[in-house]
Amino acid sequence: MLSALDLGLIYGLMALGVYLTFRVLDFPDLTVDGSFTTGAAVTASFIIAGQSPLLATAAGAVAGALAGLVTGVLHTKGKINPLLAGILTQIALYSINLRIMGRANLPLLRTDTLLSGMRDDRVLGTWLSIGVFALIVLAFMLVLDWFLNTDLGLALQATGDNERMIRAQGVSTDTTKILGLSLSNALVALAGGLIAQYQGFADIGMGIGLIVAGLASVIIGQAIIPGRRFIFATLAVVVGSVVYRIVIQLALSAGADPNDMKLISALLVIAALLLPRLGVVRRLKAGRRARLMAAAVRGEARA
Repeated sequence: MLSALDLGLIYGLMALGVYLTFRVLDFPDLTVDGSFTTGAAVTASFIIAGQSPLLATAAGAVAGALAGLVTGVLHTKGKINPLLAGILTQIALYSINLRIMGRANLPLLRTDTLLSGMRDDRVLGTWLSIGVFALIVLAFMLVLDWFLNTDLGLALQATGDNERMIRAQGVSTDTTKILGLSLSNALVALAGGLIAQYQGFADIGMGIGLIVAGLASVIIGQAIIPGRRFIFATLAVVVGSVVYRIVIQLALSAGADPNDMKLISALLVIAALLLPRLGVVRRLKAGRRARLMAAAVRGEARA
């Protein structure tokens, strides 16, 4: 279960990237499935080539940013539908990732990575590694929160809220979209590079269906922690990622077939989308408020 917390925190970086495009920029970016693997492929290839693991991880993030830039240019300059632009980039990345890796799987078990020390000391999947990953994700959360409150970040938000209005103010929405997509896919690729080092390999299929996991993290998290301030929104996304991984781990522990994980992921997203509309969440919250009020009344009566 502790390893699920580890993975949930690392995948939280990916979920932050998905949040940036889907919630902030209002752009349905499907590049994620490809850029995640790109980050893993570039990171693994650099490490195997003898480069510093830190440099390799940074290179993976830059490669992801370039993937996002391509999607942004296809949409803004080529006037291609957002969904189609992401799909085109994702498909192209499959072949590119194979070229980068040279084969379908690159093992990292006998190489030095950012996590080699933790693996050698057998602290991966312990509270110590959870604390380390939590601090890393917290740092990225705070940086993202700070950025979204800068002038450029506010322009990015405005592009997602009301593109015509912000364009009338003289802001280039093409630039903000490209920037947002690049930052989003950089976070996704960074998560891919860290996951490759955590699992000890990079695989060509590791990003397939990842957009569903990202959406599930965003939707579940915001159902658990509602709030309009970005510090709560980004925290909710990370919490959603952790909850999602725990649910997957519980499903596997209960005997679910690993081949059914994509189906379970899709069902989680559907449930997270439908429950608020069915009023279940509202009724649960109303019941909780009623219980709290009743407890407060009983406390005053005793006083």
